[in-house]
Amino acid sequence: MSDRFALTGARIFDGDHWHDNAALVVRDGLVEAIISAGAVPSGVERIETGGGMLAPGFVDLQVNGGGGAMLNDHPDVASIQTICRAHARFGTTALLPTLITDTPEITAAAVAAGAEAARQKVPGFLGLHLEGPHLSIARKGAHDPALIRPMSDADQAMLIAARKTLPVLLTTVAPESVEPARVSALVEAGIVVSLGHSDTGYAKARAFIEAGATMVTHLFNAMSQIGNREPGLAGAAIGTGTLFAGIIADGIHVDPATIGIALRAKQGPAKIFLVTDAMATISTEMTSFTLNGRTIYRKDGSLRLADGTLAGADLDMISAVRFVHRVVGLDLSEALRMASLYPAQAIGQSHRLGRFANGTAADIVALSDELEVRSVWMEGNRVFGAGVARGV
Repeated sequence: MSDRFALTGARIFDGDHWHDNAALVVRDGLVEAIISAGAVPSGVERIETGGGMLAPGFVDLQVNGGGGAMLNDHPDVASIQTICRAHARFGTTALLPTLITDTPEITAAAVAAGAEAARQKVPGFLGLHLEGPHLSIARKGAHDPALIRPMSDADQAMLIAARKTLPVLLTTVAPESVEPARVSALVEAGIVVSLGHSDTGYAKARAFIEAGATMVTHLFNAMSQIGNREPGLAGAAIGTGTLFAGIIADGIHVDPATIGIALRAKQGPAKIFLVTDAMATISTEMTSFTLNGRTIYRKDGSLRLADGTLAGADLDMISAVRFVHRVVGLDLSEALRMASLYPAQAIGQSHRLGRFANGTAADIVALSDELEVRSVWMEGNRVFGAGVARGV
């Protein structure tokens, strides 16, 4: 493919507005412009997409695995590459491989692998999400309670050092295991701090938000709920305008009616965005796998430990988009923003991800009118799909 080309024949969603009878011009891996389809300069390669729509590639901030790989099992560059490739076919062009609560040794290996993946410019690699180990045992979910512990000076120093080697570092912590001053230190070092796996009350959650936390991990799951006298962490997420919140939209983790209520109630400008919380099963026929030595079973669209505890999700991003659009009833534009623009904003990357504008990454997903992924481009290189017509 040439260094400059124009995608034509589809409606284009730029992250804010739709464009009809238009062309998306890409140059050297970046979006150059959206212009009239009839105004494509001579000599520019035209790629006819055959209808449907073009949208910014999806951004997933919580991806534990895919393609048979789990970052916890093999914290290396090869696993990161496998995970990124597995999710690309579902429209995800940038993601945070996520390490679930593990030993200091495994955590250090994951950070080293992330640093090397960044140096190698692994397609789709955005940075790391360290989900734990500084969580609440009361809201542990599928995390191994034997590995959950309070944050120490050494842990804080490790995170700050890791941030210097990674494009993005997100960490999920619980107020029960971390002091507000540590959160402030992490944020000052450029780390995105998310609150999750916590039984904290509303007032304490607010104190951590004031300390610099800007996100909540998988809203409604593994956290204190909204009550009549105690709003909990879920209430803080919805009622705090500066707090972004990821949500797992598979119809299993959160009831669609609850998702709709939360979306209508959420104060802004921060938004609720989609995450998959995906495990190794994505892009495979696996029926089980292990995490921290425990077997997780795949059945009826969910992933569970032997005792029935949900353990991540058997979910890809385009399925989440379809769910909030078709089941929750969200406008398609907003569903697409929840998968691209809002997560990019949550980690300070919307200047280059989640939208089409001059100079943004040419991360593109071509969708059919039925919301099936037809083709995917990362930085102007097609990584999934074929059969589109080309010419000059």
